[in-house]
Amino acid sequence: MRKLPIGIQSFENIRNDGYVYVDKTEYIWQMVQEGKVYFLSRPRRFGKSLLISTMQAYFEGRKDLFEGLSIAEHEEEKPEEEQWVSYPVIHVDFTGGDYHTPQGLDYVLTNYFNRLEEKYSLEDGSHLDNPIRFSNLIENIRKKTGKQVVVLVDEYDKPLLDVMVDDPEQENANRSRIKAVFSVLKKQDENLKFVFLTGVTKFSKVSIFSDLNQLRDISLTDEASGICGITETELRGNFNDNINTFAVAQNITYEDALLQLGKTYDGYHFSSRSDGVYNPYSLLNAFASKKFGRYWFETGTPTFLIRKLQESGIDVQDFSVGVRATESRLMNSRADEFDLIPLYYQSGYLTIKDYDPVFQEYVLSYPNEEVKYGYLDALIPTVNAEYASRESDFSAGRMVCALQQGDFETVMTMLQALLASIPYYEGQVPKNEQQWRNLLYAIFSILGQYVKAEVHSSRGRSDCVLENDQYVYIFEFKQDKSADEALQQIEEKGYAVPYAASGKQIVKIGANFSMQKKTLDEWKIR
Repeated sequence: MRKLPIGIQSFENIRNDGYVYVDKTEYIWQMVQEGKVYFLSRPRRFGKSLLISTMQAYFEGRKDLFEGLSIAEHEEEKPEEEQWVSYPVIHVDFTGGDYHTPQGLDYVLTNYFNRLEEKYSLEDGSHLDNPIRFSNLIENIRKKTGKQVVVLVDEYDKPLLDVMVDDPEQENANRSRIKAVFSVLKKQDENLKFVFLTGVTKFSKVSIFSDLNQLRDISLTDEASGICGITETELRGNFNDNINTFAVAQNITYEDALLQLGKTYDGYHFSSRSDGVYNPYSLLNAFASKKFGRYWFETGTPTFLIRKLQESGIDVQDFSVGVRATESRLMNSRADEFDLIPLYYQSGYLTIKDYDPVFQEYVLSYPNEEVKYGYLDALIPTVNAEYASRESDFSAGRMVCALQQGDFETVMTMLQALLASIPYYEGQVPKNEQQWRNLLYAIFSILGQYVKAEVHSSRGRSDCVLENDQYVYIFEFKQDKSADEALQQIEEKGYAVPYAASGKQIVKIGANFSMQKKTLDEWKIR
């Protein structure tokens, strides 16, 4: 088996050192033929940097690196004098800078501009402000080489995302600098061969997107839906041996391995009619370790998103059912408004599951089990090493055993202990019924990995229903009211009716949690 390119973002290294490369060069060819200035939004660790590196190698005419790839066939169809023409490339990568200081962004740009002036033997422009220096660089490189310039910008929004929560003032300053620098691309149009920008988020207030009126945003287009990530066809065509090895290590069949890998890492959709794509980072790590894990999710805990979710009053159950958003809302974030839906979509925690052509709205939900259960797990602040060693603390395994054995009192006592153990500080303890409901939904959804979980019926929506081979548990929770009132709602709404013919024992549990005690203070079981 060829080596897996985990964390390797250099196209040259992948091609020269024997790593697997999933051929994305057909997408590059089509872009070059059809346009000139592009923007692509994709979640972190989805292959944007590798795509930029591949583009750089192509525009530099590195024929040796593309042998056997799709774009090489297209080049051979051109007249010989037009094949593998080398263009000067300005590649700006914002992934490695420190943007918390006033000088941080300019320091990154200055380093790139210094190297470019040295490379092309140009006059030192360090005395100039960076926007003017950038504009002069493009003009002078064109004059020096006689060829139009290619500009590739990786993660343009990192200087904004890094500081937007903790330092809004610095975020505003960085946004102004980015606007000033990249707005020069418009007036340099005649000197540019190709421009490609990537990021996680398209901020509407960064006027680079309005100033570059020829820019094409391909983030939600069908033709670019598979430009990053790994499709099912690419998985089978490039990783067949890895799938077999993974199946053997997991003691399952090849087809079962594909099924489980799909449920765990597939499911991302970046247009209304696209096939799903796998998260490449998680898939490669699963093959390397030969086991399932939350590889992508654990590279960055979404603390900011969780905090904003708590403040918003959004029902986290809606993320499983589906939330709706227009294309304009998805692709035009405003940092000052903190609209969670585009942030969740662009960050990769929600993806497109359906499209309503009548209202022109996308339906968004979790892409797969890695993201769903990883995110819901993060909503439960006490599930960590500090509490895992405590005998009285919550354990998913122990609670599932109690549910299977019909030990109702143990289930509720464990749940009470879990809620009581939440550290009491800002942002952790729920402040209203909605936040309590989100927390409880997260707990039961995690349990739902092991027992069937459902929350909907034709008569309404109970707080939670858990089902196994012998029992159906119907839960209803109230805040600062009574367990009797919760039980009464189960009866009045008929939450048990859909399970009457199941042949299983139906257990109705009404409970009340106290804001003063910050845990369940009573429950009744019928």
